[in-house]
Amino acid sequence: MPHRILIVDDEPHIREVICFALERAGMVVTQARNGAEAMMAFRRGGLDLMLLDVGMPEMDGLEVCRQVRRSSDLPILFLSARDEEIDRIVGLEIGGDDYVTKPFSARELVARVNTILKRVAGAAAERREVRAHGALLLDRVGHSITWNGQPVDLTSLEFAILAALLARPAAALSRQQLIDAAYGANMHVAERTIDSHVRNIRAKFAALDGGNPIDTIHGIGFRMAATTPADR
Repeated sequence: MPHRILIVDDEPHIREVICFALERAGMVVTQARNGAEAMMAFRRGGLDLMLLDVGMPEMDGLEVCRQVRRSSDLPILFLSARDEEIDRIVGLEIGGDDYVTKPFSARELVARVNTILKRVAGAAAERREVRAHGALLLDRVGHSITWNGQPVDLTSLEFAILAALLARPAAALSRQQLIDAAYGANMHVAERTIDSHVRNIRAKFAALDGGNPIDTIHGIGFRMAATTPADR
């Protein structure tokens, strides 16, 4: 199915240029001339992304974004004639996904739209993801892990660590990579904290006769065991 994009701008020429570029890229386009029309189109649903001009009369793009964010995470790419850093920051802080200043290249705009759509699709797939590794099953949506059908009671940090390892089961991940996965980037956490979490994960699997699901790779970090306990 082609992506459905809503273009919101009070300048007909801008809408025409964007519409032409997006339709050439295989997308289906809906147009709105102001914030009120944008909200009507949003409420009808079925949209994949909104291209939203900031500087519209009456209800500006920032207010439209605030109203949309009350009920939806629909991707929003702001368009603006202003290139002030504070404007970009405000737009992103209230929930915008990207910010493009006028005049812009139609080719770059299409590329930005595609990048956002791919990122959203990837995040949705990750949220739906159920990963299996032998007898081990991890369900991201249900935030649950089972081994041979038995639930494994992990903390949220332990779950994040195991999920990161399962995402790349053949790769050895460093302690810093696992810190980023569990705590988020730019968090200052001692690397040995990861060792403690891994010990706890191993102990919980051992209590279920699950053996050791995580191998230590000396000098690097950790990796999923080549086979899960039920395979051995």
